[in-house]
Amino acid sequence: MERAEKREFVTELNEVFKASGSVVVAHYAGVTVAQMNDFRSKMRAAGGTVRVAKNRLAKIALQGTESEGMTDLFKGQTLIAYSTDPVTAPKVVVDFAKTNDKLVVLGGAMGTTTLNAEGVKSLATLPSLDELRAKLLGLLNAPATRVATVVAAPASQLARVFSAYAKKDEAA
Repeated sequence: MERAEKREFVTELNEVFKASGSVVVAHYAGVTVAQMNDFRSKMRAAGGTVRVAKNRLAKIALQGTESEGMTDLFKGQTLIAYSTDPVTAPKVVVDFAKTNDKLVVLGGAMGTTTLNAEGVKSLATLPSLDELRAKLLGLLNAPATRVATVVAAPASQLARVFSAYAKKDEAA
């Protein structure tokens, strides 16, 4: 890489660290190209991104960001997985690491909080923002549905009584 390319890469990576909801750092030594492509496609489908960066450039890019506390994680062959949703990147990385023992989660960051490997794994068990929104809507809609059925019940009972009287009058 030329000096201008490095400067541009560091600036771009700095913006990523500032804008991401969560960042996960992992070792990938021994992962084949096919497995890495599969991992990248899974991450892309979930709404995240995987990048391999030189450790020195990543440490420079971390300076001045909230995630600056994770500079110690950048040793050896590391990759960075990030997403705007705080749960997406950890969830995909941990799921992929379960099937591929060559990918080792080192830690990460979520805002100003630096996470160790266990922190990333526990973050991966949380439901995503979309799942939480769906659960919340379900909880809000359930009482409304019950209120509607309770309010409609007397009206339907009255309609049945009137219908029964109407049938009785027709028969007589």
